[in-house]
Amino acid sequence: FENSLDKSVPEILPPALDASSEPPPLFDGVTRLYTYYGCPFAQRVWITRNFKGLQDKIKLVGIDLSNRPAWYAEKVYPTNKVPALEHNGKIIGESLDLIKYLDSNFEGPSLLPDDPAKKQLAEELSAYTDTFTGTVFSAFKGDAVKEGPAFDHLEAALSKFDDGPFFLGDRFSQVDIAYIPFVERFQIFLSEVFKYDITEGRPKLAAWIEELNKLEAYKQTKLEGTKAQVVELYSKRFLGK
Repeated sequence: FENSLDKSVPEILPPALDASSEPPPLFDGVTRLYTYYGCPFAQRVWITRNFKGLQDKIKLVGIDLSNRPAWYAEKVYPTNKVPALEHNGKIIGESLDLIKYLDSNFEGPSLLPDDPAKKQLAEELSAYTDTFTGTVFSAFKGDAVKEGPAFDHLEAALSKFDDGPFFLGDRFSQVDIAYIPFVERFQIFLSEVFKYDITEGRPKLAAWIEELNKLEAYKQTKLEGTKAQVVELYSKRFLGK
């Protein structure tokens, strides 16, 4: 099982398609993940794909969100958002739904344990993701320390099972995937702009981040220049800079 984590070979990412591009041959039997390489929501599904070893089964199609092609909303996904999965003649969206969909409908290591208590925690934490991100984003507009309870919630959740460093103990799961793209960005922004360390006084969170940074499936979705992009994007969005 452990070895299956590191079989992923870093892939050459296809260039993102913009308004001047032609659409791929849609609904031709190829499974495609429409993504934006810098989007945390899309990153969730990208990590899932890599962890399950589906690089050959699911083709990445980058979309340039700043200059998106008209055909994307017209022919692929009317909401005009990423991620979206083209599979078996239909399009499926919403990142948390897609994590579950990939886990249920494709081969590769399962991302949910059989243990009922762990399954229940997985459901609770999946339901909490929007509250978590909303709390932290709102704190960016004022006092960064106000987001403390959101990270305390994660620290407490990581303390529920003592058989491993992940949310569900010894098993990397859908829950870890749901949170890491956002925690990564929040850690960067709070550290760089507010000089606030989210891991201080939260040893479980620190150990979790360290463990995830060892996983090839996740590391391959981290892009060079993410730090600068996050600081610029969030500063503009929340601080008006």
